[in-house]
Amino acid sequence: EDGMTAIQDLRQGLVNNLQTISGLRTSIDIPDNPSPPIAVIAIDTVDYSQAYQNGLVRYNFQVTVIASRASDRRAQARLDAYISTGASSVKEALESDRTLGGVAFDCFVADMSNFGTVSLGEVTYLACDFTVQVLAS
Repeated sequence: EDGMTAIQDLRQGLVNNLQTISGLRTSIDIPDNPSPPIAVIAIDTVDYSQAYQNGLVRYNFQVTVIASRASDRRAQARLDAYISTGASSVKEALESDRTLGGVAFDCFVADMSNFGTVSLGEVTYLACDFTVQVLAS
């Protein structure tokens, strides 16, 4: 309609990329009772900056990875695997198709932050956040 890429198309592209990690579920909202490991994809900010040529817009997504219950003996190792390189790397998965199936110009993971525990309901989980920048028209 107005020529802008639909946010749900970009989000679906991120979901598709994350599905390259075996066993990692995805969601577009944080469930009250998550079944980890799960990656939750939320839009954070949108920069309609004139600084980009060709009318590009920068979409900043936050991908929260809830690795496991904090009480799980292997929780730390699992979260470490998601933030490292290799088969479970969230960064590598998110960047595995940088056009997100053809709907974006580029996609890259800017940083990882908030590594630690998060409480949902009565349960404490180990989680972290990835900032993903997507350039689209």
